[in-house]
Amino acid sequence: MKVIDEMTGCRLVLASQSPRRAELLRQAGFRFEIHPTFVDEGLLTENDPVQHVASLALLKARAIAEQYDQAVIIGADTVVVLDGSILGKPATVDEATAMLHRLSGRTHEVYTGFALLQKPGNRAVVEHERTIVHFAELQSDEIKAYVATGEAMDKAGGYGIQGRAALFIDRIEGCYFNVVGFPLHKFYITLRDFVIRQDR
Repeated sequence: MKVIDEMTGCRLVLASQSPRRAELLRQAGFRFEIHPTFVDEGLLTENDPVQHVASLALLKARAIAEQYDQAVIIGADTVVVLDGSILGKPATVDEATAMLHRLSGRTHEVYTGFALLQKPGNRAVVEHERTIVHFAELQSDEIKAYVATGEAMDKAGGYGIQGRAALFIDRIEGCYFNVVGFPLHKFYITLRDFVIRQDR
């Protein structure tokens, strides 16, 4: 799309292993490179979800920053929050099953933080988006069948709204793409302002 090409004349690098983020950005018309990062999320002790996703997003961007002389690096992180507790990606089938039982019939929040880091100069901006998700009541055999598909294993909270779990979600309040893993509108306006300020 012409407006995106004109706005993002800079080199964009996505510091993420997430195929969903890459696909969303492609669908929206962004041109970018992918440079996966490996950040030990266990080292982060932030309990506040906004601080958690913001800190991780910036850590991911900084992890590869020294490898680029001129670029805008994008870092991002998504978490599911239920009753104030952060639910990351399940490590086992049992953990995924337990997460879905907890989410069943409940309302939870999804937070995605993203960071833009400019090279040279290390100028950065960090933003986040929040979406409320309402889950229907799930039966044990529904959860078991869903987890058996393998879809739960690489996603925060143990589900993907863009996949089979769409059948379990009664409604959402806020940005759908944020639940998928990347809030496209918030990212677009943030990047637009970030590039404009850079050019002044």
